[in-house]
Amino acid sequence: MASTSPNPRKGEPLYTPEERRRRDSTVWTTIQGVLAPTQFLVFLVSLGFVLRYILTGEGLITASASVVIKTLVLYAIMITGSIWEKKVFGRWLFAPAFFWEDVFSMAVIALHTAYVLALLTGFGTPMTQMLIALAAYAAYVVNAVQFLLKLRAARLQEEAERADAGTAEVTP
Repeated sequence: MASTSPNPRKGEPLYTPEERRRRDSTVWTTIQGVLAPTQFLVFLVSLGFVLRYILTGEGLITASASVVIKTLVLYAIMITGSIWEKKVFGRWLFAPAFFWEDVFSMAVIALHTAYVLALLTGFGTPMTQMLIALAAYAAYVVNAVQFLLKLRAARLQEEAERADAGTAEVTP
């Protein structure tokens, strides 16, 4: 069933009341809440290893392993995120409320996958592979900011709705 979720870019709410109820009642919201900071921590550690290799030429195996781990965590959050989207919005991906975040997520996945494929096939030099990883990480940062802005918009929407409800209760 296709979602009838409003498009937040047109001033509509991010979640309908029913979507918010589903969001708040599904375990997948908690899973996303755990995986997102976990992925960010893995990203920071891996970024350190990748930059160390790029700057010193040391630690290639550690840097490579860390990018593979980051990619696996990315796949996990993307799979569970699509389940979350199905539970909340009724579609696996590209729900109107998260359309552009999902579009950019596909680019992030493509870049991470390109790194893994380059590593497994021996495509390019190790430095070329690490530069692919850096491109994937830059895309990840942009995507993470997209989601943080979306979370902020949801919080602000809920605060505004609570304020409106409080005003309505006081009004005779």
